[in-house]
Amino acid sequence: MTIDVLRTSGIWLMAALSCVASLYVLVAALAMPSLGSRAKVRATTYANSPSPVSVLKPLCGAEPQLFENLATFCEQDHPRFQLIFGVASPVDAAIKVVDRLQRIYPSHQIDLIVDPRIHGANRKVSNLINMVSRARYDILVLADSDIAVSRDYLRVVTAPMNDCARYVGVVTCLYRARGIAGLWSRIGAMFINAWFVPSVRVAHTVGSRSFGFGSTLAFHKLTLARIGGFEALKDCLADDFMLAKYARDHGLNTVLSPLLVTTDVIEWSFEDLWNREIRWLRTIRSVNPAGFASLFVTFTSPWLILSLLFLEGSRLHIAMMLSPSHAALVAFTISTVVGAMARLLLHARGCWGLKDFISDLPLIPLRDMLLALQWLGASVGSQVHWRGRRVPVANPYPAESPRDRSRCNASHAPTLDDA
Repeated sequence: MTIDVLRTSGIWLMAALSCVASLYVLVAALAMPSLGSRAKVRATTYANSPSPVSVLKPLCGAEPQLFENLATFCEQDHPRFQLIFGVASPVDAAIKVVDRLQRIYPSHQIDLIVDPRIHGANRKVSNLINMVSRARYDILVLADSDIAVSRDYLRVVTAPMNDCARYVGVVTCLYRARGIAGLWSRIGAMFINAWFVPSVRVAHTVGSRSFGFGSTLAFHKLTLARIGGFEALKDCLADDFMLAKYARDHGLNTVLSPLLVTTDVIEWSFEDLWNREIRWLRTIRSVNPAGFASLFVTFTSPWLILSLLFLEGSRLHIAMMLSPSHAALVAFTISTVVGAMARLLLHARGCWGLKDFISDLPLIPLRDMLLALQWLGASVGSQVHWRGRRVPVANPYPAESPRDRSRCNASHAPTLDDA
């Protein structure tokens, strides 16, 4: 009797998990366009006079599409902005790209900072520490080097900071990926478009604001001062997430912009892709262990395969010696059908067009199975590979305790006394 109870409980547990996985992918597919109306946001932002902005762009090497991506920041429909590029080495190949931008856009405020000083384990943050003193304006926008943006980008991402009532600390953006280096880069783009972005949108839909992405972080100088400056992040692997978290801990909100930016996936080899995605997953583990542990329900294909195995086993009267009940078989059938249709819909909404949808369709099971293996691999280990170096998975918290929520002054920003 005990064995029968355990067998039945095991079957229903697997059926329940399969149904949860199918429900998740359905919600993820439906949540994809739910961040709000960009047209409405654009109408609001263009009705207001935008504040001057300093854009921080830490660079390291002349990666593919670097000039094209950086040029989109020079083509902004914004009346007054400054671009600050920073490198650590005087022979960095990115310097030539910045020189080219300065020649093509001579009327723009484009500054290049070359400073080799290292302030902590995170080299990108060291770069930012060396750059930020050159920022002329109070509103800062930080964006990774591989990001391309639309012409209204600066207006849209800085608009929420004009709303005093929302106590905005950081505005951040999600991003769509394009694979530009062959098969493995296409699979890498699917990681972002069909897994990472939908998971954030699901979390946002249910009320979570615990995020911050290197694709865009827009904030006031006083917000940065309040959390201890970039120095507070110098030993953090997840510097983008922690910047937003520190601001939230001081009573300031994180806003997810409806604007999507574009990023490039440039990995040519399986090894490079594996290392990059393991780094991302270990970073997630470092900032949200409970959320990381529950990610197994987001890998759709393994659950679909499991459901099909149970259904086929039942048809052959073996069912892996588990003999599932009729109700359990109905549950597996429903989860299989719903999960498969939702996964196709999710794939469609993450693609750039019909051509990508068709060409990448056979890669869906490989993408999901690889993600499941990476999740297992990221469950252990205390270091990641980043730009040829091994970096510890660490996000130390500043020693000072969070302050009370600031009040808005006439410029809708925290006052210096509050910083």
